[in-house]
Amino acid sequence: MVDRVRIGVLGCGNVGAAFVRLVSDQAKEIEARTGIGLDVTRVAVRNLSHERGVDLDRAILTRDPHDIVVDPDIDVVVEVIGGIEPARELITEALAAGKPVVTANKELLANVGVELFGAADHYGVDLLFEAAVAGGIPLVRCLRESLRGEPIRRIVGIVNGTTNFILTKMTEQGVAYGEALAEAQRLGFAERDPTADVEGYDTGAKAAIIASIAFGAKVVAGDVYHEGIAAITPADIAVARRLGYTVKLLAIADLDAATGEIAVRVHPAMVPVHHPLASVRESFNAVFIEGDAVGSLMFYGRGAGGMPTASAVLGDVIDAAVNLRKGTHGTIGSFAKARLRPMDETSAEYLLALDVVDQPGVLHAVTGVLAAHGVSIRSMEQEGIGEEARLVFITHEALESAVQSTLRELRDLAVVRRVGGLLRVVGS
Repeated sequence: MVDRVRIGVLGCGNVGAAFVRLVSDQAKEIEARTGIGLDVTRVAVRNLSHERGVDLDRAILTRDPHDIVVDPDIDVVVEVIGGIEPARELITEALAAGKPVVTANKELLANVGVELFGAADHYGVDLLFEAAVAGGIPLVRCLRESLRGEPIRRIVGIVNGTTNFILTKMTEQGVAYGEALAEAQRLGFAERDPTADVEGYDTGAKAAIIASIAFGAKVVAGDVYHEGIAAITPADIAVARRLGYTVKLLAIADLDAATGEIAVRVHPAMVPVHHPLASVRESFNAVFIEGDAVGSLMFYGRGAGGMPTASAVLGDVIDAAVNLRKGTHGTIGSFAKARLRPMDETSAEYLLALDVVDQPGVLHAVTGVLAAHGVSIRSMEQEGIGEEARLVFITHEALESAVQSTLRELRDLAVVRRVGGLLRVVGS
């Protein structure tokens, strides 16, 4: 029986420091409920003198993370340093030493997660990662446990707080992308280099993990199609709003039950204002799950930030500690080779906006191109006159390849001055 569980923490930045504080604050309550005492006994940091906002005895600090993973007095390892290396090496080393590992590292899991899950099963210890996908939202545990027997067909989610904050400001205040991004950086919602967030890479990594767990197939970050939000304009958002939609950056994972193909993508999309995801504002996250038996489920909460993420880490640490005491471990199961559906073979409804020459025959020319590629129009409206003339179409469901071919031909039409934003419609 393990009464005291000693924790080694790799990294003590925003999340690591918040985790240490939570363990200190909640230790008595956790021990009363589980009979297990949690003690943070070693912490690996890059700079021993750096201010971290949490009181740490200098004696427990080390610059060498390997000291922690090989220390026989450490029972559980928490990895919050991020990146692929040396995190992969350290986690593998800890698992081989029989130590359960809790990680918040989405980049690592989205690229080599299946390899690490296999190592955890081989060595008979836990590898838990609730905090890697949706911050404080208990999504992974639900997919791994509660919905393990559910035939999940689709998951759609807002899983990046930075982009949702930016789009919220653009929608509610009418500001341009650059101004909204600058505010997000000033408030600490966006990094100095926001590329991973605004170009969809962060969301794509999370989408890969979600698809892997939900569908039991090996999906890596490179399998995910992604578009970011930098090209979204206030005009695009205004058109969507007038038509009854809100623009969100979505992670979408679909399983075609008939073919077994998986499509995983990240892109801005128009969500109907009555859809639950449309009301998710600022830095909050939400994930919508559709299953055959359970129907629709939605998870909502803070998807980022030190304390929400640390809360998810702590929950995993408690699970790992309880399993360690019982001499058991959880397993994520095996992963089949994913049959991936290319983006060109996916389908959706689309909003297409064109700046056009204001003269007779323009509509006929444009609709002729759409018809030639098999893209059917659900609704159309014309805005402005003269230099301000614009045609806005919403299509019926169409193949991505057909729509992209349509766009290429429309750009060559003499009567089309500019092809504006193309937005997919999700949730209608």
